[in-house]
Amino acid sequence: MPESAEPTVSHVLKLVGRVALVTGAARGIGRGCALELARAGADVAINDRQPSENTASLIAEIESLGRRAVLVDGDSFERSSCEDIVCRAIAAFGRIDILVSNPAFSRRGDFLDYDPEIFDKTLRGSLTAGFHLSQFVARHMVERGGGGKILFISSVHARRPYARSVAYNAAKSGLNHMAFTIAAELIRHRINVNVIEPGWIDTPGEHETFGDAMLAEEGAKLPWGRIGTPSDIGRAATFLCSDDADYITGTSLVVDGGFCLRDSISSPSMSPK
Repeated sequence: MPESAEPTVSHVLKLVGRVALVTGAARGIGRGCALELARAGADVAINDRQPSENTASLIAEIESLGRRAVLVDGDSFERSSCEDIVCRAIAAFGRIDILVSNPAFSRRGDFLDYDPEIFDKTLRGSLTAGFHLSQFVARHMVERGGGGKILFISSVHARRPYARSVAYNAAKSGLNHMAFTIAAELIRHRINVNVIEPGWIDTPGEHETFGDAMLAEEGAKLPWGRIGTPSDIGRAATFLCSDDADYITGTSLVVDGGFCLRDSISSPSMSPK
């Protein structure tokens, strides 16, 4: 790289020769993670429920970066499907070095009227799916001699509960503690297990849930002055999945543009004297 060139993730964090499995990859955060991992040199198995224009365009974009990509479609909410997803990714590339577990489901509603079936589905999508995926991938990593990276996409609402999101908040909080427990058990196999907690991120799902006006309003409130992008999460994921993060395990990285700092920044003690 010429000395005058500005370093990029792909130059600094080499993932050449690594294989990543990214679930929920068709759009939003999953897509951002898949692209940033590919930019850093990884070949990527992408998962979504079914083939679509989004999965086709993602594969084309990854291939345009000079990396290999394959779709392993399937419903990650079901254990048998999770096993199939992992097996097909291994069949395509020979191994999995990195798992970015990004399945999620959320429906907002008042606690007093919240549908128990939706509560159960949210836990299956935002918590249990991660258990199934990581267990199958971890078994593969251990069988081949250890080493690897497992990364769960959680939410700042695991620590800062959001009203009318009882199931999602519970699932993401549980996901964090599940990840830390897995990290404690897999450290002897040199498998790093970590969590990213995104704040407000500019994704199709957020726009569908909250609307454009609310997202713009929330972005203006953030200390950083904008909501995050899928690439913001993807670059953080790339770091945690790289050799530079070998000594980091069992922890959570908050990527929120200062969302969790808002109360501190607006407090009287932080005002200029």
